[in-house]
Amino acid sequence: MTHDAIVLGGGAAGLFCAAMAGQRGRRVLVLDHAPEPGRKILISGGGRCNFTNLGTAPDRFLSQNPHFAKSALSRFAPADFLALVERHGIAWHEKTLGQLFCDGSARQIVAMLLDECARGGVEVTCHATIAGVDHADGLFRVVSDARTYAAPALVIATGGPSIPKMGASGFAYDLARRFGLKVVQPRPALVPLTLAGEDLLFRELSGVSAEVVARCGKAAFREAALFTHRGLSGPAILQVSSYWQHGQPIDVAFLPDRAAGWLLAAKAAQPRASVRRLLREALPERLADVLCDRLGVDGELGAATDRALAAAEARLACWRFTPNGSEGYAKAEVTAGGIATQDLSSKTMAARKMPGLYAIGEAVDVTGWLGGYNFQWAWASGWAAAQEI
Repeated sequence: MTHDAIVLGGGAAGLFCAAMAGQRGRRVLVLDHAPEPGRKILISGGGRCNFTNLGTAPDRFLSQNPHFAKSALSRFAPADFLALVERHGIAWHEKTLGQLFCDGSARQIVAMLLDECARGGVEVTCHATIAGVDHADGLFRVVSDARTYAAPALVIATGGPSIPKMGASGFAYDLARRFGLKVVQPRPALVPLTLAGEDLLFRELSGVSAEVVARCGKAAFREAALFTHRGLSGPAILQVSSYWQHGQPIDVAFLPDRAAGWLLAAKAAQPRASVRRLLREALPERLADVLCDRLGVDGELGAATDRALAAAEARLACWRFTPNGSEGYAKAEVTAGGIATQDLSSKTMAARKMPGLYAIGEAVDVTGWLGGYNFQWAWASGWAAAQEI
């Protein structure tokens, strides 16, 4: 036995788990294939790392078992991670909707995690190629770069296949299956959606954004939507994309603050005004023009029938897009699905049928909303496993 625990993956969950276990006196080894640890942390939040969200609650996470995340999230909360950030003297600020960011750089979070690992005597090895993993006589053996490491505990923290250009892959799922764990079908999440057919006209608006309410099924988010040369993006669209299934429509309310009947009221108050002018006052001009053209209601309000105005208002409140796909793992911020929670302990993240095996972070079938929730899951699940290793 060379270590007490081997953590595969040097991202947010892996580093934090290793640090916390190391500080409990465990001899921990982190193996990561990348040239430096925490590479996805470095690009997160526009380089400033949206490291948690004050609004963290179990209902902001998707999973086949919506209750699974409750235990870990309740035992390691945003305030706990924020206390660590402040202990390291990292300045931070809150943006909208409870999102916390570094004032400086995401590198501060990586440096903090590595410092915590050093405090726990954790050995972090990068450029590590995993040639084999097996289990016998109560020990996991990992072959990496012609060396064999052995430990009674193995932590799968290699994430999902989102952002493959950074080396992301489905390695975690292959390993989980090898040890008898089920995998919920992975799919891209927090990802831009693509348009085709009649919706192609909206590609002309590439670069235009507006605050909307986007809906998919029962999920609804009020944030900015961004038109791109391929379709729809922006925070509101990324949020609903996690709930979207191929073939489903996305409904967008373009003027979410307007009360029902606002166009008829405008007709009474300003009969010589036009729908185009009213839309241009409330939305980016290019977007207003495209919407107006599609609505087919122009000219003076006084000349339009009440029925036509009511129909235009209803469409603006629920404009239906039918995406033909997404931009896939290449542009997905995270992966939905993953190692099935039914095979893991919600308290310790340990595999129920394979003693000593743990799975944490994005590798697990727990996916948070946009805005720091997935980092909080990384910290909370990593902490939970570290208490048991």
